[in-house]
Amino acid sequence: MKQAYLDRFLRYVSFDTQSDSSSITVPSTPKQKILGAAIQEEMQAMGLSDISMDDNGYVMGKLPANIEGDVPAIGFVAHMDTAMDASGANVKPQIVENYNGEAIALNADVSLDPAEFPKLKNYIGKTLITTDGTTLLGADNKAGIAAILTAVEFLQANPDIPHGDIAIGFTPDEEIGRGANHFDVPKFGAQWAYTIDGGEEGELECENFNAAGAKVTFHGRSVHPGTAKNALINAQTLARTYANDMPAMEVPEHTEGYEGFIHLHGTSGTVTTAELDYIIRDHDKEKFEARKELMLSVAENMNKQLGEERVVIEITDNYRNMKEEVDKVPHVVDIAREAMVKCDVTPLEKPIRGGTDGARLSFMGLPCPNIFTGGHNFHGVHEYLVVESAMKSVDVIVEVARLTAEKYQAS
Repeated sequence: MKQAYLDRFLRYVSFDTQSDSSSITVPSTPKQKILGAAIQEEMQAMGLSDISMDDNGYVMGKLPANIEGDVPAIGFVAHMDTAMDASGANVKPQIVENYNGEAIALNADVSLDPAEFPKLKNYIGKTLITTDGTTLLGADNKAGIAAILTAVEFLQANPDIPHGDIAIGFTPDEEIGRGANHFDVPKFGAQWAYTIDGGEEGELECENFNAAGAKVTFHGRSVHPGTAKNALINAQTLARTYANDMPAMEVPEHTEGYEGFIHLHGTSGTVTTAELDYIIRDHDKEKFEARKELMLSVAENMNKQLGEERVVIEITDNYRNMKEEVDKVPHVVDIAREAMVKCDVTPLEKPIRGGTDGARLSFMGLPCPNIFTGGHNFHGVHEYLVVESAMKSVDVIVEVARLTAEKYQAS
C-alpha cells in the first residue's frame, strides 16, 4: 500500500496544476484538467463506477457498496490545484529516509531547518518528501488525492472490510476560493463527506474562518512634481495612510488559534491610481463583521477629510464557518474521531486558519469536516510530506468507511 501511495503522489506532483485568481475561466487554468483526465483514466482502470469529468474540471466516481442494508453513502474530497504563492511547475521531489533531525539542504541556497520549523524534530527516523527549494511540493492537496485513491484500492483488494457506497470527488480552483462553485452535490450522491486536505497527523477540523476579500482603490491626481504644491494627490500616499490605519497586531504573523486578522496580500500603484488587496478572516461572525466595518469606516473617514471620494472599497464575502452546519450532524465528526483512535492516531481538533472546499460544501447540503494528509508548510518551497503520516491518512479513510457501515448495519 505504501508503494502504491508513493507512486501516485510522485506522479501527481509532476503535473503543474497551479490555479489563477485573475482568470475568469472555469477551471481558472486548463492544465488542471490535464491532471483531471489522468485521474479519470486511473479510476477507470481501477474499475470504479459513475466516473466523469465535467466541462468545469470536476472529477467524480464511486466505489459501490459491498454490503446490503441501509448504510448511508459517504464521500471523500480533495482538490487538484496548487497555490499561487510559489511555482508548481517542474516539481522535483526529494525523498529523505530516516530523517536525522538536522537541517536538510534543499539546494545551495535553501534549507529546511528545524530552527525555523521546529515540528521537523517530531519526525526523526521518519521518511520525508521535500521540494528542491525552487517550487512548492503539491502535498496540498495531491497528498489527499493519493490518500483517497490508495484507500479505495485497499478496500477493493480487501472485500471482507464492509462499506457502503463511497463517493469520490476531486475539485479545481480550491486555492483561489472557487473549488465548490460548480460542485454538483446531488450528482455526488453522498449524505456527508470529508475533505482530505489537512496538515499534520491527527488534524480533525470542523470549523474554519469566515472569509472575505477587500479591494481598496485610491484615485490620485498627477501633477509635475516641480509645480505640485497643493495640487498633486499621490494615490500611493493615500494607500499608505489607509494601510497604517489597519490594526498592526491583527495580522497573520501575530495571530493564532481563534484570533482573526486583516491581511494585506497585494499592492500596486502609481501616483494616479493605487490598489490594496486584503483578505479578512475571523472565526467569530460578529468580529468578522466588525473587521469589515472598520475597513469601510476608514475609507469613509479618509474621503471626508479629502472632501471628495478618492478611496473606493469593495468587499466580497468568500465563505463561512462550517461549524454551524457540522454541529448539526455530530455523528459525522464522531466517526472520524473514533476512526483515528482505532488507527492509533491522536485526534488534534482545532479550527482551520483558512478554508477548504468543505466549508462551502457544508452550506450546500454536504457536511464536510477536514482530515489530515501529513503535509506541512503548504504554499511554499519549504513544504514537505511525512510519509508515515500520509499512510495513517489512508488508514483513517478505510476505517471511516468500515465504521460507518458497522454503525448503520447495527442500528
